[in-house]
Formats: sequence, structure tokens, C-alpha cells
Amino acid sequence: RIKLKGFLLATKSMNYQSVHRRHVVTAVPDLFLTSVKLSHDATGAQYLHAARDDSNNLFSVQFRTTPMDSTGVPHILEHTVLCGSQRFPCRDPFFKMLNRSLSTFMNAFTASDYTMYPFSTQNAKDFQNLLSVYLDAVFFPCLRELDFCQEGWRLEHETPTDPSSRLMFKGVVFNEMKGVFSDNESLYAQHLQNKLLPDHTYAVVSGGAPLDIPDLTWEQLKHFHATHYHPSNARFFTYGDLPLEQHLQQIEKEALSKFERTEPNTAVPPQAHWDKPRVDHVTCRPDALAPDPMKQNTLCMSYLLGDITDTFEAFTLSLLSSLMISGPNSPFYKALIEPEIGSDFSSSVGFDGSTRQASFTIGLQGMAEDNTETVKHIIAQTIDDIVATGFEEEQIEALLHKIEIQMKHQSTSFGLALASYIASCWNHDGDPVQLLKISENVSRFQQCLKENPRYLQDKVQHYFKDNTHRLTLTMSPDERFLEKQAEAEEQKLQEKIQNLSDADHKDIYEKGLQLLAVQSTTQDASCLPALKVSDIEPIIPYTPVQLGTAGGVPVQCCEQPTNGMVYFRAMCNLNSLPEDLKIYVPLFCSVITKLGCGELDYRQQAQRIELKTGGMSVSPQIIPDTDQLDLYEQGIMLSSSCLERNLPDMFQLWSDIFNSPHFDDEQRLRVLVMMSAQELSNGISYSGHMYAMTRAARTLAPSADLQETFSGMDQVKFMKRIAELTDLTSVLRKLPRIKRHLLNPENMRCAVNATPQKMSDAAGEVERFMGNIAANRKERKPVRPTVVERSHRSPSSSCQEPHFKPCQMKTSFQLPFNVNFVSECVRTVPFSHADYASLCILARMMTAKFLHGEIREKGGAYGGGARMGGGGLFSFYSYRDPNSTQTLSAFRGGVEWARAGKFTQQDIDEAKLSVFSAVDAPVAPSDKGLGRFLNGITDEMKQRHRERLFAVTNKNLTDVAGRYLGVGQQTCGVAILGPENESIRKDPSWVVK
Repeated sequence: RIKLKGFLLATKSMNYQSVHRRHVVTAVPDLFLTSVKLSHDATGAQYLHAARDDSNNLFSVQFRTTPMDSTGVPHILEHTVLCGSQRFPCRDPFFKMLNRSLSTFMNAFTASDYTMYPFSTQNAKDFQNLLSVYLDAVFFPCLRELDFCQEGWRLEHETPTDPSSRLMFKGVVFNEMKGVFSDNESLYAQHLQNKLLPDHTYAVVSGGAPLDIPDLTWEQLKHFHATHYHPSNARFFTYGDLPLEQHLQQIEKEALSKFERTEPNTAVPPQAHWDKPRVDHVTCRPDALAPDPMKQNTLCMSYLLGDITDTFEAFTLSLLSSLMISGPNSPFYKALIEPEIGSDFSSSVGFDGSTRQASFTIGLQGMAEDNTETVKHIIAQTIDDIVATGFEEEQIEALLHKIEIQMKHQSTSFGLALASYIASCWNHDGDPVQLLKISENVSRFQQCLKENPRYLQDKVQHYFKDNTHRLTLTMSPDERFLEKQAEAEEQKLQEKIQNLSDADHKDIYEKGLQLLAVQSTTQDASCLPALKVSDIEPIIPYTPVQLGTAGGVPVQCCEQPTNGMVYFRAMCNLNSLPEDLKIYVPLFCSVITKLGCGELDYRQQAQRIELKTGGMSVSPQIIPDTDQLDLYEQGIMLSSSCLERNLPDMFQLWSDIFNSPHFDDEQRLRVLVMMSAQELSNGISYSGHMYAMTRAARTLAPSADLQETFSGMDQVKFMKRIAELTDLTSVLRKLPRIKRHLLNPENMRCAVNATPQKMSDAAGEVERFMGNIAANRKERKPVRPTVVERSHRSPSSSCQEPHFKPCQMKTSFQLPFNVNFVSECVRTVPFSHADYASLCILARMMTAKFLHGEIREKGGAYGGGARMGGGGLFSFYSYRDPNSTQTLSAFRGGVEWARAGKFTQQDIDEAKLSVFSAVDAPVAPSDKGLGRFLNGITDEMKQRHRERLFAVTNKNLTDVAGRYLGVGQQTCGVAILGPENESIRKDPSWVVK
């Protein structure tokens, strides 16, 4: 808590003044915090502190950045300021600090109209170190030309050492934005904003359009920094239990005292309101994995709303948006999703408060072009219907219950969530503290409804029915889209090359060599602050759990300060499930809570879940054994939470799902299948590296093979096939068969996290639940004689496949992308093995000291590295990578680098800090004890692993690199997702999909 007297003294001595003197300090009991709002006398910098009893302290500074072209200047600047500063002139202090700190979060974001630099840590000394690095980076960066060339864009020879190789565009942001612009959802959202708000900064691409990025000069970058990165244009936010005085003193001394006030002139004017609606059209790449190849069109209507600094109106409109589109009871879900016109809502749908004036978008993706007029008509008709009939009282009650749960739930990154939540409103000089008074807004909302029962209908009339600032944007696939992009890039390249003199050619070659030399030189990072390994806590905090049973089913109880919430999980083993049904498990999980149950149809069930719980979900689980690579547990996990008062209702819902789920509505299943298939297809360009790693691992361990079935490209393609079926009766018939094997108390164990006062009530409800579902108990039989079972995390069982033989396999998925996702996986050792800790440290060190330089700095990929997985698989990966097989050579180079021992004790210590920052990441009260419940990893096992991490030596690292990763030593798998690749297609060692 802040001592007000000391605080006023501190601020007075440091040139801060209170903003609205009466409201310097505001208690926000909803969120258990006290806010302190200040402005800096000398510069006008704004400051907000949120004091809260939370050790995961956060700092962020944001600048209003309003570019007027699409060269990506704020985005490239965000990358370049992190490449070295006056006090810390070494290259790339940002990435180096990832390994010199125990940060729980470090990043930077470029939004449409601001750039934000946040970090969080639980260590006070670390907070001061990171604050120094961040302040120096943003206010006093080096902005070297070579860093601009590496991070932004450059013309360079394909092989920098060979002046006869062709010239091409390179650069991290250039390649990142090529990846973004090959993602149809990102492309659509970008066009939607540009065209709805066409008069100022929102008309351009703040991240950079690939064809405009090469127009940015180094001088323009430096000028943008000088005009935007100034305290007069800055907003500082701190959060947590560290003293505010200390933050203010450090920020004053290291940054603010060196500046005088300026007029930033970065304000965004309101968009002029259109007097009539507009229509526009854009094209995109075809989606090879779309649920229906003939339905790949998107149509949305987007409406410009009010100013986001009117916080109550924005709050009301965000609630109204939820009522209109969320869940099967909402009018737009009924009108647009259920008639199966499209596969799902467009991902741009809903309330968007990220620009100065908010907007609301409604529309579909995955629709046929000839349905365009139908969809427009349905949208207009639905708005008329809402104006006429409004919303059911229970829908509003369910929505307000959801807000109550969001306020009660304790997350581990609450500071970061707050920083993001207030960023846009504060950016346009709105009051961030007002945004935090959620209960006040809810009460005012309820009062408005009470005084005027048509309150929401009037809003719909005003903002949607009568609003002429409406954009209808359609998007359709163009078979030549990527080809045209490549042609346009080539044309841009040729224009640049034609204007080059001989001296320019020489300069390009020399700069390429210079950059390569800098990238290849080991940097002296001694100027950077660092924690020591001795700063890491030697012993883990112990999490007590009580183990008992309910109706013969094991139950783990973990008493935690859950703030009036109860969290329930159940793990159901699926060893008895016949092999042919396994690929259906993810589908079963996604639909089992959405088809209706007991006396409730699916709409009533959805309403009941919203009214009485914080959500109910089921997910597939594959849990590798901690001792043996070929042993694993397979199952599904049920998860739900609720307010303490709703405990009986939550368990009644689970009882109904176990005892009488509805498996008779083919149309409902079809809607859910289409949405699921569309979501999987859309996710590939975001998570391509995860798909590549999953596929690369599949032939290395039986658990990895099943993982590919559940969540890899196999599952994406399977769901596409299901979505193409005209009759889903055969699928519908499989669901009760799966249910008999999975929702069976014989195969089950449960976990409950609740407050000590409520735990006995919760345990009683679990006991009652077990009594209710006892009829589902069936004696289980192993499904195949080839599966060996053993007692493990009793009474559930692990299974082992003695005939599984790891083998090498290289797979290429050739997709309509213009960047690659590359992975190589190697089979090593399980969690309990003495070498596991060394492999964890090696993966982190190899990433920071070798792969980052090769894959990102030299190769131009957005990201890349190595990680050690709990299932004993060591994975290399790259993300949004312009290269394919060359990156595999970089992976091999990393192994040779490690085997040769080309690293120092400092490198090892930094890798340890980085690994421990992940191992010691904060755990929410809702998740305490979860590792023990799921994986059987006890606190004693965690402590042993911790001691092994501390003990890792130089010799351990070179040994494990040679023993497990060296050529000829390992069984490895490789996978690449990316564009057509002729050399791979012709290579018989590759399987091309």
C-alpha cells in the first residue's frame, strides 16, 4: 500500500504534480488496487501507478505514434531502438537481457496509433535493471544504420559474400510483414480499418506494407524518433507491490531530467462522418485447407461508433456487441451462423476500441460469392429485429455474470492485461482510472436499463440502423494473388536496381559484408546489467495438496486464495478407446459441451453455462511419462470454474453432460464442425512453427504420433474432410461410442482448487457428482493386445507400444504462403533423466548465442530457436522464415557450435537465468498443483530438476550436444510448411504433401 505522506513528499521533490489534485490517489476496490495518477511538471509526461499486492511487477512506456504512410516506420523503429543505446551500446541489448534477467514478460508492440514497451518481473533488482535498459533504449537509442538495415529492410546480394549473386530485399520487418500479408484474416482486418477510417493515420499500415517498406530511409526513421519518442508524448505505467517512489526517482534521474517540454502534435483528429455508406472489395490468397473450396469469400459491414474516451458509452457498446454476437442465443448467431451460409463469423467481427473512434463489425467468412446480397439483407433485417424486440433479461444477466467472474479471476499477468486494457483510451487522453471502475459502470448500465427499458434498442437504432458511416467490405480469393505479390515485389526491386550507380552497387556489397561481419562477431555485453545465478531462489515454494477419493475416484484438493471462485478439473483416460475413433477425439471435445444435455437444448445449455459458470471446456491431453519415452497417458481433461454460490449448478451441468448428452441434432453438429474446421485452417499461418514441430516429431515417439493425430496437420486435414461431408450421420453415431469410453468414472481423477473455507463444500459437491454419474461406470478393457499398461497416477493408466520403432522422416507441406516454418526434432531423454536439465540449458543457450544470429539476424526470419520438450524431444524451429533448407543447415551449425564448446561460463549462467525465468513463472491460484495432478510431477521432483539445472557445467553441455544431437547419434524428424519448393519436390528423401 502507498503511504500517502511519503508519496507526496517524493513527488514534490521530483517535479511531479497531481492530475486533478482531488484525485491523485483513487481506490479501485473491484480490482484490489489503488491508482495514482500524475503528470511531470517539466515535460508533461503522464504517469499512472496501480499499487496492488502482486509481486509480478510491471512497467510500460507508450508513445503516441501516428504515421502518415505505410513504410512501417513505427514498427521498424520499435525493432531498431532495441538494438543498442547510449549507456548500453552493445548490439541487441533487448534479446541479451532476455538471458540476463528473470523477467516474466519482455516485449514491445506497435499498434495502429501507439508503440508500447512493457516488461514484468518478480525480482526488485531485476526491475531496476530492466527499467534502465528500457528507458535508455526508447529515449537514447543508437539507431545505427546497419541495425536499420538488419531490422527494417536492405538491398543485399542473395549470398552477401558473392557480388555476382542476385540482389534481393532482406530485413526482419520486411519478412515479418510479408508473412502478415499472406494471412487472409490479418489482410482483411487491415483493409477494413484503412477503409473505414480513411482520413488520417488509420488509412495507412503502421506495421508496414511489404511494397512500401523499401521506401523508408534511415534519415526518416531518425526523424520519426525525434518527433515521437519524447516524454511530452509519453505515458508511463507501473503496477505491483514495489514502491512508487523508487520508480519515479529512477525515471526522473535516467530519463526525464534530460528533457524539456515540447508540443508533440501527434493527436489523431476525429474521422469526418460519411453522409452515405460505402462499399469496397479486396482479394486474398486461396486457402488450400478451407472447409469448402467453393466458399472462400468474406463479407462484413463495419460501423463507426463514438469516441473511446467516453468510457461509459464505450463500455455500453462493448456489452451491446457481446449481446448481439456471442453464443448461440445471440441474434446474429441465429441469423448468420445457423443457416450455414458461411463457415463462421469473420475474425474481425465485434466491438473494436483500439482506434480513437470505436467500430463494430458484423459478417461472415467461408461463404459463396452469390450469397452476398442475402447476407447484407440478413444483417439489415437482424438490426431491425433487435430494435423491435431487444434482448432477453437472462441474456443480460448472463453477460453481467461473466463480468463478475472476470473481476474475481486472479491471472498471473494482471499488470500486462491492465496496461493493454487502458492503452488506447489513455493514448487519446481519456481517463484510464475511469476505465478500471468496472462495478461503477455496471451499476450505471443497470440503472440506464431500469430507467429506459429500450435503452439498448435505442443504441442499436442510433449506431446501426441510422448510421450512414458504414462500410461493406467483401474479400474473395484470387488464384494469382501470391504470384501478383511476387511480381509486384520483383518490379519494386527492379525499380530500385535500375536507379543504382556503380558506386551504389559497391556500397551495397560493402555494407552486406560489413553487416555480416558485425553479425558474426561475438559482442561484448558487459555494459548490460545482469542478475547472477546466486540471485535465483535455491528452493521452490511448496504447494500443499490433499489427496482423497470421492465415490472411488481419486481427488486432489488444493486450498488457495481464489477470491470466491472454485476451479474443477477431471482427467479421463482413453486407453480403452478403439483406434479408429481416436482422430475424432478433438471433435468430441469441442462439441460435447455445446450440443445440449438433460432437459436443456443447446441454446438453454449455453445460457446456463454463461449464467452459472466461468466456462466449461473439454480438451485432449497427451501426457508423456517422466521416466520412459515410449510410455504416455492419453485422455481428455474437463475444466470449469464458478463463483462459490453456483457450485451445485456447475456440477449439475457436468452430471447432465455425463448422463444425457444430446447426440441427435445433425444441423447443430454441422455448424460446430464448420466453425472448427475454419478455425484450424485460419490458425496455420499464425502457428506454422507449432505445426512443423508437431509433424517433425511424429515418428520419434508414440506420444508424438498421437499428438500429430490430435493437433497436427493430420487433424486439420481430417476436419476439412468432415466439413466437406454432405451427411454427418456417420459422425454423429460415433459420438456416443466415444462418450462411453471417455466419460466413465472408472477412468477418472479430479482436482479442485478453492478457498480453505469453501473446500469442504466443493468436496461434497464432487462426491455428489460421482454418485450422479456412477451409472456410467463400465469395466474397462485394454483395447489392443499390443498395448502394455501399468499402474500410473492411479487409477488411470499409461500405455506403452512395444512395437513402436522411432524412424527418420522429412515432410514438406507446400501451401499458399510466402514464408516458411521449419522444424527439426530429435529424440533424447525423459524428464527424470540426469541429462534432461543439461538439454534444457543447451536449448536456451543455443537459441540466444547461435540460432538467433543465424536465423533472425542473418537469415531474416521473424524468429527461431531450440526448445527441450517434456516428452524428451529436442526441437529446432523457425517462424516466418524466408529460407527453407538453409535453415536446416543453421540447426546443424548450432549443434556443431555446441559440440565444439564455443561458449563461456557467462553464456551458461545467462542460459540458466533464462530457463529459471520460465521455471519460476508465476502460477495463478487456479492452477496451483496442476502439474502434479496432470503429469505426476511432485514438488520433490521439481526440486531435483532445479538442483540439476543449477549444477549444469560446460562439460555437461558439450557431452549432451554430442551424445544426443550429433550427426549419426540421433533419430530425427524434419518438417517444413511453406511455399512451393522445386528442390524439395525433386529430392526423393522428402515426403511432399
